[in-house]
Amino acid sequence: MDLLTISRDLATRCDALSFGPPVDTVYNPLRYAWAPHAAYLSRYGQGPKRFLWLGMNPGPFGMGQTGVPFGDVPSVRDWLQVEAPVDVPARMHPKRPVEGFAFGRREGSGKRLWGWAAERFGTAERFFKQQFVHNYCPLFFVHETGRNLTPDKLRVDERAAITTACDAALVEVVSALEIRDVIAVGAYAEQRATEALAGLDAPPEITRVLHPSPASPAANRGWAEQVEPVLARVGALRDAL
Repeated sequence: MDLLTISRDLATRCDALSFGPPVDTVYNPLRYAWAPHAAYLSRYGQGPKRFLWLGMNPGPFGMGQTGVPFGDVPSVRDWLQVEAPVDVPARMHPKRPVEGFAFGRREGSGKRLWGWAAERFGTAERFFKQQFVHNYCPLFFVHETGRNLTPDKLRVDERAAITTACDAALVEVVSALEIRDVIAVGAYAEQRATEALAGLDAPPEITRVLHPSPASPAANRGWAEQVEPVLARVGALRDAL
């Protein structure tokens, strides 16, 4: 199964889910930002790969605008060379507009991750030769107040429904790309990868790295300097300049 089919199927499964308070609005970038998402998959998602970088879910300033994981607009447009029209979701929270590639705010985690990749690998093609970046959950959730809600903060029954859909998709992605190593970006991604992939005949090795979010004091003390020794140990810097 190819990544385009996996994403379409996951979008359909996620559309069937429902969420109650305090969730006010649910955004599915696999729908309204399908064009750039599909361009990203088509350009960089051809396997086999060795490493899968696994994030949690989209944020309102990144994939929520561009359809690309950690999708900081300038990084996606200028380094990944992905840009395509983004539709308007059927329902938006007034504090979380979708403007696509016209969105003017930087996405801090994506700026840091893709900026590091550009510095270390030079070209996106060189980075993606053996690596791919994927978000475990494709939805982002907005609290009634307009703040971001991550999947681990949802009600237990809602988390279970998300897990069922997204675990299955993660297994499909790992199998399609013949992944041997998962680089889990943060604790949630590590937990989900560990549980979802445990049943495979030859599960990939899972290595956790610090999340690049500017909200993390640890990441602000030199994210690249902290993750590179981990990446070097598993061989993820082999194609670096």
